[in-house]
Amino acid sequence: MTLEPTITTQQPTQTPLPPTPTPIPLAALVNGEAITLDEFAGELARLKAAMSITGTILASDPEAIVLDDLINQTLLAQTAFQNGFIVDDIMLNSRIDVLETQIGSSQMLTEWITTQGYSNTDFNKALKRSIGAAWMRDEIIAAVPETADQVHVRQILLPTAAEADDVYASLQSGTDFIKLASQYAPITGGDLGWFPRGYLDEPDIEEAAFALQPGRFSQVIETEIGYHILYLVERDENRSLLPAARKVLQSKALYDWISERRNQSDIQILLP
Repeated sequence: MTLEPTITTQQPTQTPLPPTPTPIPLAALVNGEAITLDEFAGELARLKAAMSITGTILASDPEAIVLDDLINQTLLAQTAFQNGFIVDDIMLNSRIDVLETQIGSSQMLTEWITTQGYSNTDFNKALKRSIGAAWMRDEIIAAVPETADQVHVRQILLPTAAEADDVYASLQSGTDFIKLASQYAPITGGDLGWFPRGYLDEPDIEEAAFALQPGRFSQVIETEIGYHILYLVERDENRSLLPAARKVLQSKALYDWISERRNQSDIQILLP
């Protein structure tokens, strides 16, 4: 009797699958671009350290301030890129060279980066975003014209409605506005000077001023600080803006741009 040899089939060894990469914790996604939790935590720590040194007390939540700033910078930098402003390695290294000169040396900059809690990668990313955001910010504020439709206004400001009604009745009977304004404000005569639309904090005052004809006065306007009667001295539809007025309009233009951009963007807050 012949025995057949037993044939053993070797089963192939299965190669274990590589481990799934652990997702990087994120604070937010802005149009698909990540703001990592480490970036957010680093910026928050730097803000709190600065507040501790200066004794600053913020009206808003520091976390909200930091996250809003990171989102706004990201939106500005994204739009700069879309408009053709590319922060490449040459530009980034050039800016680092400038920082080294300003701070004293390459070693001193490295020490500062470490002290501030940055890794080299995070610092370069933050600097790149900052460069793009600054370029876009400059483009927005530079677009604000140097001239604007402006009015030259005087006012009489009164503490009570009864006093304001009495003054208004006196003006209606023919009392000269400028003489009367000088009685209530002897130093300035109630002169508010020239201002464009968007300059005042009180939209009701601004709207009433631009609705007047030269030489005419307004009805009584109530605000938080009192009761106003305005007088339009003159109007110039293309008057040069004073530096302070243009700065206010530039700040408003930037605020409006960011508000509109945020409304148009896909922003996901992912903070735990």
